[in-house]
Amino acid sequence: MKILTGIQPSGKLHWGNYFGAMKSMFDLQAKGESLFMFIANFHAMTTVRDGAALRAATRDVALDYLACGLDPARSIMYRQSDVPEVQELAWYLSCLTPMGLLERCHSYKDKLAHGLDATHGLFAYPVLMAADILIMNAELVPVGKDQKQHLEVTRDLAQKFNNAYGEIFTLPDAYIPETVATIPGTDGQKMSKSYHNTIELFEDAKSIKKKVMAIVTDSTPMEAPKEPEGNSIYELYKLFATPDEVAAMAAAFRAGGYGYGHAKKALLEAYHRLFDPFRARREELAKDPATLEDILQDGARRARAAAAPVMDKVRRAVGL
Repeated sequence: MKILTGIQPSGKLHWGNYFGAMKSMFDLQAKGESLFMFIANFHAMTTVRDGAALRAATRDVALDYLACGLDPARSIMYRQSDVPEVQELAWYLSCLTPMGLLERCHSYKDKLAHGLDATHGLFAYPVLMAADILIMNAELVPVGKDQKQHLEVTRDLAQKFNNAYGEIFTLPDAYIPETVATIPGTDGQKMSKSYHNTIELFEDAKSIKKKVMAIVTDSTPMEAPKEPEGNSIYELYKLFATPDEVAAMAAAFRAGGYGYGHAKKALLEAYHRLFDPFRARREELAKDPATLEDILQDGARRARAAAAPVMDKVRRAVGL
């Protein structure tokens, strides 16, 4: 099965990115699936207006993925901008995209509500996302719940193109691991850079400790029993800890005499147990920028090889 996922280099990756998308991709990689992972630097331009910052963030995303488990020998990682066929396909799809379809997209409305400029790039984001997916004829796309509608737009556009020009595109399916559908941030909302409530994967240890200890909780006294389900600390702990550890924390909360401070310390310990080896690997990778660039260039070559036969069919179908 051909699986594709992408991530914007619009800021530092955080716990929500790892458990919401990255980990599921690494799990699929371990099963031997055909994986494509692109760094969506074109998409990031809707919010990032600094070229040097975009280049640095793109490099950081590549380092983060490699450090956390992406194997370039088994998966294809590439920069979106290194596959120009994506932009070409986006134009062909744009010529078939109804305005009303884009006007109904929740993500666009949400981003405007959070202060982003109403640009054409932001409005047409789902069309470019569709091109990213369809150019590789991806069959499965790991997405968060907030991106599920965009996947439905992709399917609609693929069907419109197929109806107009013949059966060319595969209609992709969404893959949403229900156990990690929503990752709570430090304020209890969904963890998102837009809400400024994230905990970065590799920020310094003091900063991570400060953020964990500042996670918003209610005012239930330490000695009182507490219901763990729905508690942000407990929900985050479930992502890092073993089932036995999770069960022990739940029992401690319900028994009383176990405070949020205790739970935050346990969460911090679980984070370090998982991510300290990743951090060490990332530091080693960062020392060799030439090898990192070689990995990205090789990924682009392999991605373009996969895109070429699809684009050949598309061009002939539209009359070019």
